[in-house]
Amino acid sequence: MTKSINFIVQAGGNLQGEARVPGDKSISHRSIMLGSLATGTTHVKGFLEGDDALATLRAFQAMGVEIEGPNNGEVTIHGVGLDGLKEPKEAMYLGNSGTSMRLLSGLLAGQAFDSILTGDESLSGRPMRRVIDPLSKMGAKIESTEKGTAPLTIRGQAGALQAIHYDMPIASAQVKSCLLLAGLYAQGETSVTEPAPTRDHTERMLSGFSYPVKQEDNKASVSRNGQLIATDIDVPSDISSAAFFLVGASIAPNSDLTLKHVGINPTRTGVIDVLKLMGANIELSNQRDVGGEPVADIRVRSANLKGIAIPEELVALAIDEFPVLFVAAACAEGETVLTGAKELRVKESDRIQVMADGLQILGVDAKPTEDGMIIQGGAIGSGCVVSHGDHRIAMSFAMAALRSSGTIIINDCANVNTSFPDFVGLASRLGLNINSENIS
Repeated sequence: MTKSINFIVQAGGNLQGEARVPGDKSISHRSIMLGSLATGTTHVKGFLEGDDALATLRAFQAMGVEIEGPNNGEVTIHGVGLDGLKEPKEAMYLGNSGTSMRLLSGLLAGQAFDSILTGDESLSGRPMRRVIDPLSKMGAKIESTEKGTAPLTIRGQAGALQAIHYDMPIASAQVKSCLLLAGLYAQGETSVTEPAPTRDHTERMLSGFSYPVKQEDNKASVSRNGQLIATDIDVPSDISSAAFFLVGASIAPNSDLTLKHVGINPTRTGVIDVLKLMGANIELSNQRDVGGEPVADIRVRSANLKGIAIPEELVALAIDEFPVLFVAAACAEGETVLTGAKELRVKESDRIQVMADGLQILGVDAKPTEDGMIIQGGAIGSGCVVSHGDHRIAMSFAMAALRSSGTIIINDCANVNTSFPDFVGLASRLGLNINSENIS
């Protein structure tokens, strides 16, 4: 049983120095998946050793893939080819990882064996019909609870999947990636059109593994006519993890922080765009391409932020960063309005409601709406907030203490290990007055 962890963050401080935040979670997941299905040996550097990515790694080990590591972010994957996976001996437990469950659903639908996917309480409450329904149109056989949630039983349909064209009702990189991975096993060309651009790590990495992918406008297509060839991957730092420090250094006076080797994939940089619109002082340098993914060093210094109406075209590009952007809004002058972000209600927690509740406890005027929030910038007080086991909520409220009038206590922070194993250590080295305590 995981012990509960609380964060205690004293008011004040600033962020100074240089740091490299952990590797990108999305790319770490996909490096294991595609490396396992490739022909040859794939070497990964910068792999995120958080609970979510490790859940994916263990699932492929359970299906007979030999994987060495991770040791200091280095992983070696001995690929078994597209049709080389073996039936796992028991249900595969994926912890809190929605990415693992949704992407594996597509990949497992075309195998020659049955499999069962389970998760923790939070993951078992998240909606899976968004992948089950389109996969069923391809001929997949997937059983779930009546609510369309995990555990999922996937009956392998090797050779029986048929390609479809799918117009996604909601922009979701996980749904898109799930269907493209199923498309590697389907007869014909599988294509997905999205209503707004979402992260394209799957498409980029398929190309990096020499698998043909067609991309035009908001449409991506694959056929079952290629093979994955092993490659080397250097995982960039995760911009979602960098986002906490981008906001922290923006709101805390006398901050000057440089984050190294951060992934700046254009489908992920909404957080930078939103902060710049609010007046943040952010500079990118040393821009380069690493394994098909653009990276840069990011310098951020204190700035007087202004409230804005967040443009809807940036919402999908910053969907995971809104918890900490709400903290930026609470410190900004004037009103910030977010609309078009209904997806936030079905993340690891209902991020709109949970952030609004916590901000209100801290004395911030934050009004949740059906698809976003309205925040009046002002002073942040002190108090005890609950993260509801959501790693991004916990880290966001930690950054709020840089501008609070007193101590902020954050309950239920164990899941920070899913994406950012040494958050407390790194944050305190850079100047945040944070400690964690185990509650048995």
